[in-house]
Amino acid sequence: MTSHPERGRGARLSTSTKAALIAIPTVLLVFLALILGSMLSQNAAQPAAAGPELAGVGAVAENSHVLDDAGENAPTLVEFLDFECEACGALYPVIEDIRAQYDGKINVVVRYFPLSGHLNSMNAAVAVEAAAQQGKFEEMSAMMFETQLEWGEKQESEAARFRGYADALGLDLAAFDAAVADPATQARVEEDLAAGQALGVQGTPTFFLDGALLQPTQISDITDALDRALALLG
Repeated sequence: MTSHPERGRGARLSTSTKAALIAIPTVLLVFLALILGSMLSQNAAQPAAAGPELAGVGAVAENSHVLDDAGENAPTLVEFLDFECEACGALYPVIEDIRAQYDGKINVVVRYFPLSGHLNSMNAAVAVEAAAQQGKFEEMSAMMFETQLEWGEKQESEAARFRGYADALGLDLAAFDAAVADPATQARVEEDLAAGQALGVQGTPTFFLDGALLQPTQISDITDALDRALALLG
């Protein structure tokens, strides 16, 4: 894994996340509604049988995008996500707070899983991957989630909007355009999609912790699992 630049996070959960963890009934209902809605009613991809080339697929690949790198022996949390997925968007600030709480203790990896029921999910993923080629994966990902309400569920291409995001981030637009047009960029996104299918991912967000599927029903399930994994390290 490559090291990630220091983000200057604090070591504690933000006040908003503490409140969310305390208000379990409300958070749980919202969390479950979003997850179930995403997985059951948005044309989630069906798991594919792993062929010989995917028989040994893991939750993390050599080219996976690493947001936080705490070292080879640290617990690794992987999220398969769709930038147009409402559940992913709703969880985005919570995951950011979890990253802050466990900063320097865990590895955090993001993988693409654009759902076929979302017209712009692939466009968004390709734009993020094109930005990643200029070292702006995390910034473009954040832009997608922070503006999701403006473009999500639209029935026309939002590729021009995403190009505007690239411009706002100061990217080389000629290089960005070339990357978006290059079939290899979408192929990179599809690598993650195929890996997710081979792993049995059926909707987004789907989490793995140290290669094992994590099936949270409330936010504390994620932090409890991380705490257990860290405790095993001694």
